[in-house]
Amino acid sequence: MAPLSTLFASAALLATGASAFTAPSQTTAVRPSTKLYENFGFDFAEDQAENTPQIILGEANYKKWLNSVDPDNMLNRQYAVLRRVRELGLLEKTAELGILSKLEKNGLTLQKAEELLPKLEELGLLSLVANNQQLLINGVAPLAVEGAPLLLPVVAGALDVGPSAFFLAAAAAGGLDAFLFASGAEVPFVGLSAGAVAGLLLIPLSVVSAGVGVALGSLKD
Repeated sequence: MAPLSTLFASAALLATGASAFTAPSQTTAVRPSTKLYENFGFDFAEDQAENTPQIILGEANYKKWLNSVDPDNMLNRQYAVLRRVRELGLLEKTAELGILSKLEKNGLTLQKAEELLPKLEELGLLSLVANNQQLLINGVAPLAVEGAPLLLPVVAGALDVGPSAFFLAAAAAGGLDAFLFASGAEVPFVGLSAGAVAGLLLIPLSVVSAGVGVALGSLKD
């Protein structure tokens, strides 16, 4: 007579084989909901749909309603580029410094500027500007316009020298940032790397200066 262990092992094998031929149960995978709630889905938190009027429910509706109440609100306000240019007298300073005539001496005539537009469009730069107007108006324009009274004399002097002045400025900005990194200097009271913080300004300045130098050099060729 076979021992009990052998009988139990045989029974287990038969049960496993039988279960292998049974039809699989029909189960439906439940996907988690991706709907967002301002109450983070907690039952004890307030439901914004019940407590908030539909006219201001959601960011888009709220901005639209706020514009109807106060068109000059802080949430939707845009930097007034033209007004600040007029207030700072940037056009008058540009004319006094003779920047336009200096650009012409460096080869940037009106005809050249017209020829550059199709090339800029081919590179996608014009489309990039058109698709990022809000960022440019409220992010880049304030820095450029408010800093223009200090930058215009520097630009005028660099145009007198030519492309080499812009290459020198690019090398100086990049070299200063490299020196800050190499020296391990830190911002006082903060402890952040001075090279990383200053690089937010120096690296774009270096790239723009080098780009202007290359552009002016190509205009003279």
